[in-house]
Amino acid sequence: MKFLNKIIHELLAQNPDLSAFNIILPGKRPIVFIRQILEENNYSGFLPNFFTVEELINKIADKQPIQGIPLWLFSYEVYRSLNFIPYEDFAEFLKWFPTLQKDWDDILKFSDSDQAVLQYMFDEERIKEWAQNLGDDDDVPRKKFLNFWRNMNVFLPELKKKLHEKNWATSGMIHETAKAEIENFAKNTSEQFVFCGFNAFTPVEEKLVRSLLRWDKAQCFFQADHYYFDDERQEAGKFLRNHKTWKEFDDNRAFQWIEDDFNEPKKIKVYEVSGNVTQTKVLPEIFKEINNKTYSNTAVVLLDENLLPASLDVMHGIESLNITMGFPLKNLSFSNAVKRLFYLQKQLEKNKSSYYYRDVFPILEELPKSVEDELIINEFKAKIEERNIVYISRKLLHELLADLSYYGLLQKATGTHGYLDKLIAFCQQVKWLEIDDIQYENVSHFENAFRIIKNQLTPYDIAVKMETLEILINQHINSESIDFQGEPLRGLQIMGLLETRLLNFDNVIMLSVNEGKLPLGNSQNTYIPFDIRKFFDLHTFLENDSIYAYHFYRLIQDAKNVHLLYNALSSGVNTGEKSRFITQIEMESSHQIEHLIIENSSEPIATKPIEISKTQIVREKLKKWKEKVSASHLTSYLYNPIDFYLSKILNTSETDEIEEELSVKNYGNLVHYSLQEVYEVIKGKVLKESDLQNSIEAIDKYIDIAIEKLKHQPEFYEKGMNYIHKAIAKKVIENILNHDLDLIKQGNKLEIVDIERKFENVEFYLEGNDKISFFGFIDRIDKLNGTLRIIDYKTAKIKNLNVKIDEDNVSEYFHNSDRKQALQLCIYHYVVQHLPEFWGFPIETGIWSFAEARKGVVSLQFDKGDIDDAMKSVKSLILEILNPDINFIENVKSY
Repeated sequence: MKFLNKIIHELLAQNPDLSAFNIILPGKRPIVFIRQILEENNYSGFLPNFFTVEELINKIADKQPIQGIPLWLFSYEVYRSLNFIPYEDFAEFLKWFPTLQKDWDDILKFSDSDQAVLQYMFDEERIKEWAQNLGDDDDVPRKKFLNFWRNMNVFLPELKKKLHEKNWATSGMIHETAKAEIENFAKNTSEQFVFCGFNAFTPVEEKLVRSLLRWDKAQCFFQADHYYFDDERQEAGKFLRNHKTWKEFDDNRAFQWIEDDFNEPKKIKVYEVSGNVTQTKVLPEIFKEINNKTYSNTAVVLLDENLLPASLDVMHGIESLNITMGFPLKNLSFSNAVKRLFYLQKQLEKNKSSYYYRDVFPILEELPKSVEDELIINEFKAKIEERNIVYISRKLLHELLADLSYYGLLQKATGTHGYLDKLIAFCQQVKWLEIDDIQYENVSHFENAFRIIKNQLTPYDIAVKMETLEILINQHINSESIDFQGEPLRGLQIMGLLETRLLNFDNVIMLSVNEGKLPLGNSQNTYIPFDIRKFFDLHTFLENDSIYAYHFYRLIQDAKNVHLLYNALSSGVNTGEKSRFITQIEMESSHQIEHLIIENSSEPIATKPIEISKTQIVREKLKKWKEKVSASHLTSYLYNPIDFYLSKILNTSETDEIEEELSVKNYGNLVHYSLQEVYEVIKGKVLKESDLQNSIEAIDKYIDIAIEKLKHQPEFYEKGMNYIHKAIAKKVIENILNHDLDLIKQGNKLEIVDIERKFENVEFYLEGNDKISFFGFIDRIDKLNGTLRIIDYKTAKIKNLNVKIDEDNVSEYFHNSDRKQALQLCIYHYVVQHLPEFWGFPIETGIWSFAEARKGVVSLQFDKGDIDDAMKSVKSLILEILNPDINFIENVKSY
């Protein structure tokens, strides 16, 4: 820590007792390193006092700081008392006040008079409106903005007055109060102050430092480098060049120190990486180049805090590491679950009579749970998925989840205070579960946030809706992070850029060195335009760019090895553009820079088809399969042998998923089940016109029965696409019944013999005594003018029902998935031929397509060959499935 060492040696040379000094730092982080340096120098006296500059200014102002939720609540109370029109509730107030408050703090810190800036903003809006006929409508944007600044000229002075009465102050007010006290403080204090490593000061901070210098009660140590200090074009030296012109620095008090470290030999590598998280995958390779395997002089600087988990994943082999940056709470699972809880409550506030399953499932998945809760949740999800319930009634939710330990959080809250109590109780309960340390911290932070909000709300008579409570919690949590404990004096240091202030490392690795991350660019959230900020000397994004430039150059000026990684992929707000600071050192510095391009290292998914050999176990399962062979098994094999293997041999099935829109499969089932109910009533007799007319009139009743069979809720079909699907299903059933009615009207004799006729143990011989047994269900068997018709319903259109089998193609004719409909009908034909009750009847097999219901039954036709030839081809297909030398090979579909 070269810079800190120089400061300590300088101070020890002045006075061997450092307790005489107050050391003022930009942040707390360097204190531990200063103590280490003192220990290395065998210092045995009292330590100096350490302050941040904010703490020193607070001490001078002697005001009680107020910020965050307490400030918002107090400010709203003042705002409400002024009776502005239109009236705004607390939720509306929170949408603009936090941003305005930051602007107000900027005004108080950087301008001579906050009232001058507020009046200027109001006057500017008046000038814009002047001579423009905006009418009487208050919703005109420019008029609303004018009214806003008119109100702020009343509200902010009143707020300042009320805060002063309480001896409270925002950070801007503390600066304003301190400004008036600085001269007296500098004159009367007997203490010595040492300002270390500062770059940019606010006017009040600058006044404090210069006043103490004039009274010879302070020293200033800057860390600058000739590379960016001497060059007027270098934004990194902008503030330091200004400080050197202070009249307090003269022949007797030199400006200390300007080094020439940046131009010392360095090894700089720039990595263009394809992907954000991919940057972390490069770290192990970089670590291999570092000779000191304790990594005691190495820093990994993450400019994107979201990369912390991925970075830690690749550092599992490093013994000692210290994380000085916090991990944002908003990115953790418990935080997501809390957000979803509030969203659910907002939905319930709209008097919803039911719960949308997508609002409930993520909460149940992401909230920590006990073993008992896990069982309740699994059973709940299974029942909801089985019955395909998209909107869960409150009654059903109570039936299935009433025993859940946190069921109260899912019910509509009677009030925000009561809901906060439930959340606090839940957090206390969760901490007794077996959860990991990070989740424990996450829950603890939320419990603390809920308590703070509850306590702060109590004194105020403010109606807080669930939306307002959500905003309060989000505002609080977005600024919170989990702090990690580690060993700051040894091992690898993982840091954010601001944590590197005053510290130096031999090896610096920076991730996400992208434009928009370094510097942040023009991303200020403010109501004050750029030109007005410039006019009143408030900081703009240009000053922020200069501050970030200084942090960047200062960090690498003493480093020997610098690795700069950036994400070259454009996605979301990331443009894939490297930081301008990389371009600057490439073009302006004397260093040779090595460039590396890192492509995403993940291998492409193998396109080789899956292949499964018929092992002894598989052959035994196939032997068992022969006892119950269905026509659908064979069509499944034709479509994809791997699907056949998974579903028919291993007996696996796809998991149930909730359908928000009726799937093709369930649409087919809806029509199928409805027709089954229709014909079940009128089967076993020669049909009359009245039978079918009665059935047509009762279609709605039969569809309702089919919906029950599907275990769907009736309301599933009440709106949207499902309403249309149901209407189409009704039309298809009408067309089928009308087709049968027309047959009867034309004098045909029609009798429904059976519906969903089950058959099993129908033997089919393969070679010698080797045989299989067919089983299955025939959708409909009827007699039309004495001919037995075997009918299969299909949702799809009819395809290839004209069979042409001869000696040349008999062995492989049905080895084609395009002929699976004909294959199925041939098996049904064979089965019916072998059922004694149907012997002697002429047989016709066909398909009735729901897609072309008006066509009626389209029959299987043999243009060449007959049913015996067809069954030879079926036998060939079955033998292929059973052949131990032919593997199951995936049929890869090309699209």
